[in-house]
Amino acid sequence: MKRICVFCGSNAGHHPAYRAEAEKLGRLLAARHIELVYGAGNIGLMGAVADACLEAGGTVIGVIPEALMGKEVAGRAVDHRALTRIEVVDSMHTRKARMAELSDGFIALPGGFGTFEEFCEILTWGQLGFHGKPMGLLNVRGFYDPLLGLFDHAVGEGFLRPQNRAMVLTDTDIDSLLARMANYQPEPVSKWLKEEKQL
Repeated sequence: MKRICVFCGSNAGHHPAYRAEAEKLGRLLAARHIELVYGAGNIGLMGAVADACLEAGGTVIGVIPEALMGKEVAGRAVDHRALTRIEVVDSMHTRKARMAELSDGFIALPGGFGTFEEFCEILTWGQLGFHGKPMGLLNVRGFYDPLLGLFDHAVGEGFLRPQNRAMVLTDTDIDSLLARMANYQPEPVSKWLKEEKQL
């Protein structure tokens, strides 16, 4: 993997472990010469992962809609102009598509609605066969346990195939998660569940 897209919060969360893990991920990407692709913000966990990657000599590519320039790039130590490259796009839809196009894999750190939506959309694209790239959740302090429980519930209720559920690579350790992502092989299965015949 030459580039990894990181989805994460524009807030830092209440527990210091969230920022610490974001910074650790940024440093590790730099050390492994893996370029970081992210939403270009310099606040919250977004700023933490980018700052750490840049400070460790890594390459950081930011993609941001013009409408968010004043909101997500204000007030952090690393100015957005210090990024290796920043791409300003016309919409959130374009942002997500461009980040996906640039990246060889995806990791979600803790975050809010935007992070959930970005990760679930890239999962859906994988489920539909639009890409075969690895998708991982860094489950800091069990943050994603409820979401993983929902995925399992969807399998149990017949709305999600186990093969598709298995696309979600989850770990509490960054090194282990990256190793699993490097070895990921997408399983060629159809998304669609067979409709049960009505008796």
